[in-house]
Amino acid sequence: MNMAVPSKIFFTKGVGVHKDRLASFELALRRAGIEKYNLVYVSSIFPPFCKIVTVDEGARILEPGNITYCVMAKNETNEPNRLISAAIGLALPKDSQEYGYLSEHHAYGETAEKTGDYAEDLAATMLATTLGIEFDINQAWQEREQIYKASGKIIKTTNICQSAQGDKTGLWTTVIAAAVFITD
Repeated sequence: MNMAVPSKIFFTKGVGVHKDRLASFELALRRAGIEKYNLVYVSSIFPPFCKIVTVDEGARILEPGNITYCVMAKNETNEPNRLISAAIGLALPKDSQEYGYLSEHHAYGETAEKTGDYAEDLAATMLATTLGIEFDINQAWQEREQIYKASGKIIKTTNICQSAQGDKTGLWTTVIAAAVFITD
């Protein structure tokens, strides 16, 4: 089977609330703008030469029913007021001919900032190890981020995160963050 390497990617997030768990997930997909695709979860490689586009640009290219590959982080709860979050981290090498990394992380009781930073750290650490950048894993993320970027081998790290508190009446609350691939 010959599968093409994705040439574009977009990042999106959403939250859904409903009495049914599945419907809550569907509403989160709708909020993220990706409910009309047949999503297939893949692992963590950001392809060489892949271009980041907006959600709107991605929606103009994809058609309803497309088999669409994505890296997705998802979390859900029906516990009132429980804080949940889901994030995708991204780390890109300076050389666009090299591949980058995506990571997914979901958590309970963490702020969006903490979950997003953790996902970003995961992606950057995976990339740093493949590029041979030396670092102390026990250093704080902010310190390692500076080492990674100072190496001249990593050009960008970022994340997208969705957090929410569980519905106060006990309805299902679902959060998602996704990196959606497009193959032209």
